Amino acid sequence: MSGAPRPTRRPARPDVEVHPLVARSAAYAWRLLIIGLAVWAALWLLGRLLVVAVPVAIAVLVTRALMPVQRRLTAWRVPSALAAAVTLVGFLALMAGVIGIATATIVNQTDQLDTTLGTAVDDVETWLVEDSPFDVTRSDVQGWRADARDSLERFITSDQARLTDQAVFAGEVLIGILLLLIVVFFLLKDGPRLSALARRLTGRHADRTGALGRRAWQALGGYLRGAALLGVVEGAIVGVTMVLVGASLAAPVAVLTFVLAFLPIIGAITAGIIAVLVTLATAGFPAAVIVAAVALAVQQLDNDLLAPVIYGRALQLHPLAVLLGIAAGGALFGLVGTVFAVPVLAVAANTIDELRTNGCDGASAGDGSGPTEDRDRSETSDPPAPPG
Repeated sequence: MSGAPRPTRRPARPDVEVHPLVARSAAYAWRLLIIGLAVWAALWLLGRLLVVAVPVAIAVLVTRALMPVQRRLTAWRVPSALAAAVTLVGFLALMAGVIGIATATIVNQTDQLDTTLGTAVDDVETWLVEDSPFDVTRSDVQGWRADARDSLERFITSDQARLTDQAVFAGEVLIGILLLLIVVFFLLKDGPRLSALARRLTGRHADRTGALGRRAWQALGGYLRGAALLGVVEGAIVGVTMVLVGASLAAPVAVLTFVLAFLPIIGAITAGIIAVLVTLATAGFPAAVIVAAVALAVQQLDNDLLAPVIYGRALQLHPLAVLLGIAAGGALFGLVGTVFAVPVLAVAANTIDELRTNGCDGASAGDGSGPTEDRDRSETSDPPAPPG
């Protein structure tokens, strides 16, 4: 046995070495995967809670717009609850007055609008048949009008299921409006208390949380002030131009232009198209060309001259970022995402800038020396909504 040959051992296989670039990429990949899953879960939850999230988001915007009025009343020694109630009731009365004036204008001009709209449709039909480069006959146009009329009738006389869905949607809207008013009232009444509570909950990060909240609150206020001022300028110029060229419904179009100004880029384009179409239907083609030229000039003036001055550093967003944000918000949440994309981006950009400027240790967050606090201390302190 001693002379038997011993079995040879295979040499141990060395461990396969992973390239550092592959290892680093894998480390980033699984971390990004977890972050992506967390973001997806948050967006999914937000989509399921839109019935609550939308009224609360609108309430924050309304509160930011009404807070100066409420603070002025409390400075006059009006109790906070009464000041909040008076501010909210005054806002509702103002909105009701604007809607009432616009509705009365539309009702008073309904007869004229029907006549001019019918004339405009006939003019378009005549142009298509006689002067257009397309091979279109009058019977084709009549068929298209009949199809459009039938489609409208089928939409109006919808089935029972659609009526039920519309009833449910109407109920959700009413509940959302009630929730919005309640949230606005309590944010106006107990804003400083809620802000202090949020800072206490963050413990040792209270100073940093307060600084971030003030920066976000200031960005939101800058966005609202800038959009409102631009809306007033655009609405006034477009409305006056429509009156001068003899178009109807100038007041409702001016109000709509003001409202759409809170949706940058897309809102201005939509308002201009509506103004041109209304002018075309009520005053004819030459007047519509004039309104289109004025609307285009006003938009360029706002984008190139007024917007940078009015907004200042409130948004800190490139127009391309605004456009992509609106598109992403619309893709995720539809019209709601389109409306809230810009204020969300503005708040996020300013919050990130605050973190980058003051660092993560909050050294200068609570000592009053931050760059944003000296600009408008009366408006940036004590945000009513819990920051951050």
